[in-house]
Amino acid sequence: MTEPMIIEAENLKKHFRLASGATLKAVDGVSFGIERGHTLGLVGESGCGKSTVGRTILGMYEPTDGAVSFEGKKLFGMTRSEKRAFTRLGQMIFQDPYSSLDPRMTVSDIVGEGIDIHGIYKGKDRAERIRELLSLVGLAFEHAGRFPHEFSGGQRQRIGIARALAVEPSFIVCDEPISALDVSIQSQIVNLLMSLQERLSLTYLFISHDLGTVKYICERVAVMYLGVIVETAPSDKLYDEPRHPYTRALMSAIPIADPVRERAREHVILEGDVPSPIDENIGCRFAGRCPRALPKCEEESPELVASSDGHYVACWNVNERG
Repeated sequence: MTEPMIIEAENLKKHFRLASGATLKAVDGVSFGIERGHTLGLVGESGCGKSTVGRTILGMYEPTDGAVSFEGKKLFGMTRSEKRAFTRLGQMIFQDPYSSLDPRMTVSDIVGEGIDIHGIYKGKDRAERIRELLSLVGLAFEHAGRFPHEFSGGQRQRIGIARALAVEPSFIVCDEPISALDVSIQSQIVNLLMSLQERLSLTYLFISHDLGTVKYICERVAVMYLGVIVETAPSDKLYDEPRHPYTRALMSAIPIADPVRERAREHVILEGDVPSPIDENIGCRFAGRCPRALPKCEEESPELVASSDGHYVACWNVNERG
């Protein structure tokens, strides 16, 4: 039985007006849904708009167009009290555990700030809640009186996770939560996120450029290129049978531990430069770098089309040839 969608984006756009008068189209028509208790991976090159999607969904940026629904209720155009209520239900874990924590605040103040804003716990209950949160993320209560500079990168990210959990959210945007960490620590944080998801029935939007991690943690994956989603499918299907030329190139770059298989497989080398998100794009944004581009690709932008059960591709070559 399919779980209901907890979060849905429909034709979401976020454009930034530059000082030059030009418009940067960071997100230019993105649609997806995430089932309750599941994880959607959002992947792509740096600068493709992944983080902007997450921040716009949570209201950190005002959208240019489109709609986002949380538990069936439209998020844009909410009253102030409704926005305040949503800030409890939707939280973010930031990429950089060094810059995302206020160096002047103790761990207790950082984790407890959301608790105080929403008036969830007070007095002894507040202290007990902070103790519980630190224990959940693998830290001791004795850490509560220390400052961020006294911790390692992995410990700081655990503090950031505890802060996100403090207001009892049901949906969390994980914005490249392990990319700034040592490789030896990354798996610990990923396993922690998965354990917390199961224990607390959390729903994640997991933003990353680490395709290996995304395959491990996400049930479904959406691939972004220059502000749009070009392919989305269940994780196993996407990794076993990538269909969009850009997705194929990304998958061919994932290192394989077996040197024999690594030498034998096909590596897709993309040529040409990534178009500017400021330029007006008439056709497919990937056409200039695509080895399989058709004349139509330069003239008309493809839509996401279901090519098989649960597998969607925005590519004239794939959709017209099957």
